[in-house]
Amino acid sequence: MTNDLENLRATNPLVHCITNYVAMNIAANTLLAAGASPAMIHTPEETGDFAGIVGALTVNIGTISPPWLEGMRRGISAASEAGVPWVLDPVAHFATPYRSAAARELLEMRPTILRGNASEILALGGGQSEAKGVDAKDPVAAAEATGIHLAQQFGCVVVITSDVDFVTDGNRCARVGGGSPMMPLITAMGCSLTCLTGAFAAVTNPMDAAVSALSLFAEAGQRAAQTAGGPASFSQHFIDQLHTITPEEFAESPWVSWDA
Repeated sequence: MTNDLENLRATNPLVHCITNYVAMNIAANTLLAAGASPAMIHTPEETGDFAGIVGALTVNIGTISPPWLEGMRRGISAASEAGVPWVLDPVAHFATPYRSAAARELLEMRPTILRGNASEILALGGGQSEAKGVDAKDPVAAAEATGIHLAQQFGCVVVITSDVDFVTDGNRCARVGGGSPMMPLITAMGCSLTCLTGAFAAVTNPMDAAVSALSLFAEAGQRAAQTAGGPASFSQHFIDQLHTITPEEFAESPWVSWDA
């Protein structure tokens, strides 16, 4: 992952983000600041045509509805046919039967990368979770075995995000620390991370893409917290830091460790 940020900025990949209303603005700004190009297309009349010509597709079910779900289906099908990597973010899929069924259907379409918090990953694997909304109520350690199983079952990389993130392809495992306690106070940060993961997936392999996205987020969050006065200014500083971190600084990031 040493040159992943350099490759991202040199390539400026077009990332098709089917994400939620809350996340669109911050996700687009996150991609622009990091060096990618976002497109927020979700209608089924367009997604099938567009997803096949981009660098990566990201799918987020945060504000799902029947037309959006159909747009996701068509986008995923087109991306898969074209060999375009895609990322699934099953936001609070356990909250309602409709949302749960949609997340399971999309998972069966075999994402390149699956990203969620511990509660989302636990529940997606059939386990019991304490969560009732978008926030995780379970520790990452409780979901690691489920993440490894899902990675092996669906042939994907699984990312479990928290204070220390966990990444696995079913064989190798990595952990990423850093960041800031202020990050959960900004809405749609996780959704933006999903889009950034897609951007890196456009320029490198899925495992390195996930680790690179998490590492860049961690470094930007750590730096932003040093000068922010609160959540609002943190959000601004965070976008600035995504833009100013150099590939050389990124390569020296201390936040990543690999399990033996």
